[in-house]
Amino acid sequence: MKFYKNLYVSDGYKKKKEKLVQKMKDGKYPLSAFVLVLIENGPNQMEFYPTAMLYQGYLKADNLYVVGLAESYMDAVYMVEEITREVYESTGTADIRSYMKSQEKQTTGTDI
Repeated sequence: MKFYKNLYVSDGYKKKKEKLVQKMKDGKYPLSAFVLVLIENGPNQMEFYPTAMLYQGYLKADNLYVVGLAESYMDAVYMVEEITREVYESTGTADIRSYMKSQEKQTTGTDI
């Protein structure tokens, strides 16, 4: 599981962001949370899942690139809207995938 350098988080998670990220890297996922994941291929650029799915093995945590942590389903929906708006205002397009990749490259010097 990789995390976006400028990880988006719900208001309730802002103070404990680093702790949550570390727990998730260790395979301990908050049951009521949702992860926003950048999709590498296909028509969808981003999807979100309840973290409980990670325990079920439905998703392979090793392959996920997490760009956001949301406290609830509605927070996840709003976060997708916020990210899309930010990308559109910055680039004039809704190409979230390319925007995130360029932001990561500028911040860390590496590709996603």
